[in-house]
Amino acid sequence: MTIPPTVSLTLFLTFHLLLPHAYAAEEEVRSLLEFRKGIKSDPSNLIFSTWMPPSNYSACPAAFHGVACDPSADLIVAISLDQLGLSGDLKFSTLVPLKFLQNLTLSGNFLSGRLVPTLGQMSSLQVLDLSGNQFYGPIPARLNDLWALHFVNFSNNHFSGAFPSGIQNLQQLKVLDLHLNNFHGSVGELILELRNVEYLDLSRNAFSGSLELSVENVSSLANTVKYVNLSGNGLTGGFWGSDVMMLFRNLRILDLGDNGIGGQLPDFRQLPNLQILRLGNNGLYGSVPEGLLQAVVPLVELDLSLNGFSGSIPKINSTTLDILNLSSNLISGLLPPSLGNCRIVDLSKNLLSDDITVLKTWNAYLEVLDLSFNNLTGSIPNVTQFQRLTVLNVRNNFLYANLPSTLGSYPKITTVDLSSNRLDGPIPPSFFTSTTLTNLNLSSNQLTGSIPLEGAHTSELLVLPSVPPMEFLDLSNNLLMGELPSDIGNWGRLNLLNLSYNNLSGLLPNELSKLSGLEYLNISHNNFNGRIPDRLPSSMKLFDVAYNNLSGNIPENLENRFPISSFYPGNGLLVYRNGFLGGNNGPVGIQDKGRNHSSKSSIRVAIIVASVGAAVMIAFVLLAYHRARFQEFRARSGFCGQTGGRDIKAGRFSRPPLFSFHSNMEHPSTSLSFSNDHLLTSNSRSLPGQMESCTEIVEHIIPEGVAAGAVFISPSQQANHPKSSGRKSPPGCPIASSLHVVDTIEPVSLDVYSPDRLAGELFFLDASLKFTAEELSRAPAEVLGRSSHGTMYKAMLDNGHMLTVKWLRVGLVKHKKEFAKEVKKLGSLRHPNIVPLRGYYWGPREQERLILADYVLGDSLALHLYETSPRRYPPLSFSQRLKVAVDVARNLMFLHDRGQPHGNLKPTNILLAGPEYIVRLTDYGLHRLMTPAGVAEQILNLGALGYRAPELASAAKAIPSCKADIYAFGVIMMEILTRRSAGDIISGQSGAVDLTDWVRLYNQEGRRMECMDGDIAGGEQSKAIDDMLDVSLRCILPVNDRPNIRQVIEELSSISA
Repeated sequence: MTIPPTVSLTLFLTFHLLLPHAYAAEEEVRSLLEFRKGIKSDPSNLIFSTWMPPSNYSACPAAFHGVACDPSADLIVAISLDQLGLSGDLKFSTLVPLKFLQNLTLSGNFLSGRLVPTLGQMSSLQVLDLSGNQFYGPIPARLNDLWALHFVNFSNNHFSGAFPSGIQNLQQLKVLDLHLNNFHGSVGELILELRNVEYLDLSRNAFSGSLELSVENVSSLANTVKYVNLSGNGLTGGFWGSDVMMLFRNLRILDLGDNGIGGQLPDFRQLPNLQILRLGNNGLYGSVPEGLLQAVVPLVELDLSLNGFSGSIPKINSTTLDILNLSSNLISGLLPPSLGNCRIVDLSKNLLSDDITVLKTWNAYLEVLDLSFNNLTGSIPNVTQFQRLTVLNVRNNFLYANLPSTLGSYPKITTVDLSSNRLDGPIPPSFFTSTTLTNLNLSSNQLTGSIPLEGAHTSELLVLPSVPPMEFLDLSNNLLMGELPSDIGNWGRLNLLNLSYNNLSGLLPNELSKLSGLEYLNISHNNFNGRIPDRLPSSMKLFDVAYNNLSGNIPENLENRFPISSFYPGNGLLVYRNGFLGGNNGPVGIQDKGRNHSSKSSIRVAIIVASVGAAVMIAFVLLAYHRARFQEFRARSGFCGQTGGRDIKAGRFSRPPLFSFHSNMEHPSTSLSFSNDHLLTSNSRSLPGQMESCTEIVEHIIPEGVAAGAVFISPSQQANHPKSSGRKSPPGCPIASSLHVVDTIEPVSLDVYSPDRLAGELFFLDASLKFTAEELSRAPAEVLGRSSHGTMYKAMLDNGHMLTVKWLRVGLVKHKKEFAKEVKKLGSLRHPNIVPLRGYYWGPREQERLILADYVLGDSLALHLYETSPRRYPPLSFSQRLKVAVDVARNLMFLHDRGQPHGNLKPTNILLAGPEYIVRLTDYGLHRLMTPAGVAEQILNLGALGYRAPELASAAKAIPSCKADIYAFGVIMMEILTRRSAGDIISGQSGAVDLTDWVRLYNQEGRRMECMDGDIAGGEQSKAIDDMLDVSLRCILPVNDRPNIRQVIEELSSISA
């Protein structure tokens, strides 16, 4: 049979057309099988069981789970393997042969690997979703060649580096989600390249820069974007202007929280579609814009918390606002008469002062209400409209009178916290008959009567669950009386029970053993008697029955698990299993043998302790004598305080570089010297040796523009202060307790041996700074001072930008990874009056650890207080001193609200900038960068200077705290008022005392005005000075009695200068 020529031609063409297609399909299948090799774990077995070599490689692998093909060509167009729990290290290069792949989705697994540049060849890719994995490394620049991309989600991975430029090529990109990674770089440069994006999420990264963008930079993005989330980065500067604001007419969600954005808010009324605005935890200030709380902007959620907003709350008449958070600001005045239709409202941690009865006028839609930490007064009204309320928190105010019975009867209430008020009367039984209440805190009030538990579980059997829902019950610090009812055993979900500091009495019910989930039980400081019940829950983590009248044997399971402080003092008849009886302060032996053994042991221990103490004292005396003789030798040898005839009057001076390369040029004899263990060196060694020995204890106070190497004090220049002696200075130290400076300057020359000494890494916390370690090494510099952390320099870069460079001392710094993590957290703290960290340098040797911060043109509070003739500044007036105190307190509040103690608060770390003496805080949080030894040395230094809180002195492992900051601030206020240094020893009729004891003594004797600085004492300001002194005295009370920083601000703000 002969085949017609036309048919032969058709078969020939068909064969040759299908052959490349078959080959492409086969290559795609082999690519998938190679890709599969990177998957090491497949919990669902959906991949391992289906991604198998097929019998026909040229067909679409439709049996492969998550794989989809184009039905017309049998070529792979989608791979979707999301939420399968897969793990492994993927090789993305194996997917390059999939030329027609449009969708690659691997979200919600545990996969790792790096993106490779060859991905840029997959030009058909439209959706790339790698979110929720462990991918790492930088994004290759060739990703921007994928012109068809319209959805990119790299969120929740470990990607790092700057996002590559060129993203303007992706004209079809609608979604860009990079949140929760380690990306850095300028956010402004990235926004400049975005064109038609509708959804942009760059949150929780390390982006930096300012939002003060021009119209030209954002016009392409502003016309289309609806969702913008830049929260949790290091953004600084102010908000964009009104000309830029009006371009974002389609914007619905804007989240800029947890940054360092400052300034006042613009008018948001130009955003007609804005629904969610989150600006919490920034450095914003000024009044809250009225338009945000009115119907002009259709906001559903507004978060302005953790900022510095002040003034009163504007009228709220918005009908759309559902969530309102204005907490942790400086807002004062009255509560708003209406909350509109708000469902969740948080006005806590402000300065609001109003009668709580205004609640009567609020809407019935409220579900969460937090008014804690304000100055609210009055009695809680008996209102019934809050039928949807779940959380009520009004703790730490000044509420009084009885509790209304309706509070526990709201049908959805779960949490009530009314602690730290002045409430009195009985506890309403409704709290204990509630079917929903899980957390009740009524501590620190003046409540009386008994605990209304009896019958609460059985009185309404038809409505109460078999086990009441209460999990946390705190009734401590009240005036409750009576017994603890046995019905407590019915409350089987209790996790915490705190009844301490009441007048409860009677036996402890055995039913306590039924509380199987109980973890915290505190019934100390009551009048309970009898035995401790056996078989108390083994789940307990805290147990305290001290200061009662308990007796009998301590159950063995408790004796072995909890310290002696859980049982004593008090409980004089409580017996240990080993035969010891509780005394007033703890267990004492009741058998002669035990008593004799105890006495002998005590004597033996006392002898050992005394011997060790004597040896330590002898060693200390010898060391001090040796050091004094050594310093005397240095002084006599010309190494201490020698100027070599090079004293130069203050003025402009050409300064050598901070890290200049070593040369043979001759340096002045007063240049700073370092040992060979340091990177820095000098050709001479004429820094005063005595001053070096002093810097461990006494901070240098150096005027702006004066190098530390030139600071020295001669006896003739010291002022006559007959009542002060410099106890804080070692023998021979030229710095007296009231520190003085002379107006001289010497050049400081610091050298580096060779360029390889700069082989470390320079990291920036702010993209506005760009320079190299080489440029830093050339920066002219001068020494500003020394502290327990190290030496501080002022350096000027080639571009004229001035930095403060702190060279950290050897042995004080944490390991690199932990150091980098902590310094990044500190670098994210941005506030107009907090000097920001800008970067750090990590060298190859332990000696090479530097942190970089802005240089502030101004002098420290210490200089303004203790500068003597000739003075550059007039004495501070009282109004100026009060302003400084208020500003310091506000800056501390910014730190404390973020859970960050300053940790090193003293006048040398308080800078006064400009003619208005604007306060700038420095050296905050540096303890987070230190080893435990470094933290201990910092705290020891604070103690030597007079700013260490007593609890830090007695703690076995002291850690800086917010309450310790309050103590230091109280001492500083005393210095401000008296113009005496905290380190002074002041001699008087009662012997030598330090500043705080001296002020307290004069206060007790009614002679407080005799303590005051003569420049401000007397006159019409006496009342205001008295009030400020009262605040300072409260700040140095024992730790549990000290006010928090918001209470301090409130008290200081009420003083009229």
